[in-house]
Amino acid sequence: MRRPVFDARAALRVAAFTGGTDVPSARFRIRQYGSALLEKGIVLDEFPATFGAYPPRSVVTRPAWFVASCAQRLPGLLASRRYELTVFQRELISTLPTFEFLAGEPRILDVDDAIWLRRGGLAARQIARKCDAVVCGNAFLADRFSAWNSSVCVIPTAVDLDRFTPRCDRGTDTPVLGWSGVSSGFRLLSTVESAIAHVLEIHPEWKFRVVSDVPPRFERIQPHRVEFVRWTQEREVEMIQGMDVGIMPLDASEWSLGKCSYKMLLYMACAVPVVVSDVGMNSEVLRRGAVGIGVRALGQWGEAMDELMSSEDLRRSMGLTGRRIVEGHYSVSDAAEAWANLIRRVVGR
Repeated sequence: MRRPVFDARAALRVAAFTGGTDVPSARFRIRQYGSALLEKGIVLDEFPATFGAYPPRSVVTRPAWFVASCAQRLPGLLASRRYELTVFQRELISTLPTFEFLAGEPRILDVDDAIWLRRGGLAARQIARKCDAVVCGNAFLADRFSAWNSSVCVIPTAVDLDRFTPRCDRGTDTPVLGWSGVSSGFRLLSTVESAIAHVLEIHPEWKFRVVSDVPPRFERIQPHRVEFVRWTQEREVEMIQGMDVGIMPLDASEWSLGKCSYKMLLYMACAVPVVVSDVGMNSEVLRRGAVGIGVRALGQWGEAMDELMSSEDLRRSMGLTGRRIVEGHYSVSDAAEAWANLIRRVVGR
């Protein structure tokens, strides 16, 4: 059967403003849907921030960053008026409502973090009210944004199942307890450092892998038991595939409740069983099946990790279940279908 010929003239064009080319939300909530949406007659053009999603640490250079960011964003905003729809992922200039009103209409706000926690939520509220719909990565975010917009829906952050796949043969490599994330997450990782040090003593054949942008500094874990791997997009899949247990500690703060369990879902997609804090969206994913162990108190972390580290059969069973759940509920094809339906509804096609 011949595939239908794509008609660019009939395509629905969407302008998406993201925080930058390497920002996870841009990669996993916008860019990875491009091909799937194109097959549905929707062209997605990204307008990433050139100078970063957040201001520089140096207060001295922030005015120059602000002016440069505004100058870089304005042409894209004006260009968006030639599109059928505009998507924002957050405010254009970190924590400040600025020129969002210049963007083409209708508009959708896509949210995967508790972005209202800065500056009293001024930017989040104003942008949500200026948009025709809000897409949230989990139910906690949707509940908060429903106060500022009457059209809110949940589309979880999806996983590219053709890319994040289980490793074919684990072989006889040293077993790996692993954590992957940006260094801002070290604060939460440190809360379970004592438990990690303890299980590494119980299991001397294991090592602890940290995949991040900078090396961690541990006080209780012996340095020779830690493998630091600097994150790169080219190696991110390989580094997760090489884990035997993946961990995701969180607290019960609003910031953590706003997290969309993506670290957990990536582990699961690679058939890696998980030990995670049983809070927020993590709890929702845990309820779908035996994908790992949920922890509700700091004192339970050691026991939970030890249980999985002690049983290869349990790790294999939970890993395979995790993969099936991601295939059934968190695939790019399902998320792209949900996005396409929403876009057409908002645009009126």
